[in-house]
Amino acid sequence: MKLIMEKCPTDMCHASTLLKIGPDRFLAAWFGGTKEGNGDVAIWFTRGNEEHFEEPKILAQSEEAHWNPVLFRVDEKKIIIFYKVGNEISKWRTMYRVSEDNGETFGEEKELVPGDQGGRGPVRNKPIRLKSGRILAPGSTEQGIWKAFVDRSDDDGKTWNKSQEVEISQLEYKRGERTVGKDDSSIPVSEQSFYGRGVIQPTLWESIPDQVHMLLRSTEGMIYRSDSKDGGDTWTEAYATELPNNNSGIDMIRSEDGKLFLVYNPVGVNWGDRTPISLAVSKDDGKTWEKIRDLSTGEGEFAYPAIIQDEDFLYITYTYKRKNIAFWKIRK
Repeated sequence: MKLIMEKCPTDMCHASTLLKIGPDRFLAAWFGGTKEGNGDVAIWFTRGNEEHFEEPKILAQSEEAHWNPVLFRVDEKKIIIFYKVGNEISKWRTMYRVSEDNGETFGEEKELVPGDQGGRGPVRNKPIRLKSGRILAPGSTEQGIWKAFVDRSDDDGKTWNKSQEVEISQLEYKRGERTVGKDDSSIPVSEQSFYGRGVIQPTLWESIPDQVHMLLRSTEGMIYRSDSKDGGDTWTEAYATELPNNNSGIDMIRSEDGKLFLVYNPVGVNWGDRTPISLAVSKDDGKTWEKIRDLSTGEGEFAYPAIIQDEDFLYITYTYKRKNIAFWKIRK
């Protein structure tokens, strides 16, 4: 494990995203500032390899809070970075910038879906490209009952169409009700995050053409799942898996041999501890899972992972105590 910064330039950093941009060369981004949800929180980025990353720089900043950058490669040279802007999560907007030179420079900031409030496009995890060529971006909204969806693009990200929403049926929630007691969680999130109930922040994979699946962060102590048979247009009701979840981010990747690799916190308590952070594998399309190893353990927050792959290795980043970003290279 390596920490990608000698010293974080901000009081806190969180929610990393990772993309490979060349042989042993990566682009990473995250949000950082004085405190999650504050107006000075910006999108930061760096380039580097497993031995050394450059000094971080600001990619996007204004007087509003910035959140959850997501990197996605469109083709050999074109990369999109998506991120959320807004002091209220329930009303945040999705902005994006495009690089046409493999991440060396990024163009002007634009709004993904003009006029949207609540968040379109990817909310935290990377989009996937289906065998049909369609791009699916895993999205969600946090407005009372939390709901997930995918945004679909059939023109390489120029336009997006929102799918049917995914939720846990018959879930009861009284608007304005805090889902954890004032002193029951030490996780340093924005106070508004403690309200709402349901599923958010999906991570996606395609098993066979047009058969798409998502795993979901939830408030219910377990990772939930939903499935689509039509390329992401419609989805099943969310249903619980065997995997515990502490209402924190997860991410996964499907390897060429069909194995699924998942990074998560194996803690089955709503707003529970974000330690340890672990890597698990499924060899049966997500029906059963086996933990491979813990990545970080002990006191502190180890959370919000991003996982990508190449032919031989898995590459993983995650929040390391809100003071740095951890980087792993693991042979499959």
